[in-house]
Amino acid sequence: MAKYLLLKHYRGAPAAVNDVPMDRWTPEEISAHIRYMNDFAARLEKTGEFVDGQALAPDGMWVRSDGEGRPPVTDGPFAETKDLIAGWMVIDVDSQERAVELAGELSAAPGAGGKPIHEWLEVRPFLAAPPNSTESCH
Repeated sequence: MAKYLLLKHYRGAPAAVNDVPMDRWTPEEISAHIRYMNDFAARLEKTGEFVDGQALAPDGMWVRSDGEGRPPVTDGPFAETKDLIAGWMVIDVDSQERAVELAGELSAAPGAGGKPIHEWLEVRPFLAAPPNSTESCH
């Protein structure tokens, strides 16, 4: 089994087919979207392929060290200008093909008008070993 991270973007990814921002959806459309996501996760829990997933708030910031004894440096919030992750899901599947199949299914979650979003999802494999090493990472 191999773990993959599926990333959903508020913005920064290529435009979805049904490209209506969630803040313009009706409460019923939002509920249908969340229900689809929950049903998808529940189905993967039954097959043992679901690891974890969360929706993320649109606000956030970048943080980095500014050196020992100095407070961290921040940049943000930047909700109106920079790439934002809407949520993520970790799956544990037998192959990259299965990860792509599930991402394609997740991409069809309903959006505005109850129609599938057909959004782009970023599919990232977990690093199994450090570069140039035979030791595995956790």
